[in-house]
Amino acid sequence: MDPGPQDAANAEETELLEIIKRRSFRRGTFTLSSGRESSLYFNLKPTMMHPRGAYLCARAFLRRIRAERADCVGGLEMGAVPVIGSLAALSEAEGNPVRTFFVRKAAKAHGTREVIEGLGPGESLAGKRVLVLDDVATTGNAILQAVAAARAATAAVDSALVLIDREEGAAETLAGDGIGLLAVFRAANFL
Repeated sequence: MDPGPQDAANAEETELLEIIKRRSFRRGTFTLSSGRESSLYFNLKPTMMHPRGAYLCARAFLRRIRAERADCVGGLEMGAVPVIGSLAALSEAEGNPVRTFFVRKAAKAHGTREVIEGLGPGESLAGKRVLVLDDVATTGNAILQAVAAARAATAAVDSALVLIDREEGAAETLAGDGIGLLAVFRAANFL
């Protein structure tokens, strides 16, 4: 008997979890970008840049993006960029394209000086329902930076999606700004 769609999704996410554990997860003593110390470290670039990892990350995100019915998805450079590219390409290949963008940490000093990149001439986020993405959530500050840029462009943002919620306060911080946090995995999955 063929597995159903939910069984296939579960198998893919189990495989993704194992790839993350092997390629992107470390235990020890680490200083995070927030300045906090942690015994758990996630660098998801080795997973998101690996062919199978990129595919599985994109599939996991696309399942959740479609359930949220977002018009566009995007996030802050650099954490969100690899998976945004993968999911844009995969969504087109599947015949159900998802519009994407990314937010620069600071506007370039040359060219168009845009903070939001990926939109073509005449395109904007105005009035769009945007889902903000990131690889990992610790404090939620990177997500809030992307939310602020999207809201400044008059997008409606009420949700964020990450591969891993470290469960260190991001959900609470985001909730204070009216943002619900969705996660493919939580730190508890790695303990």
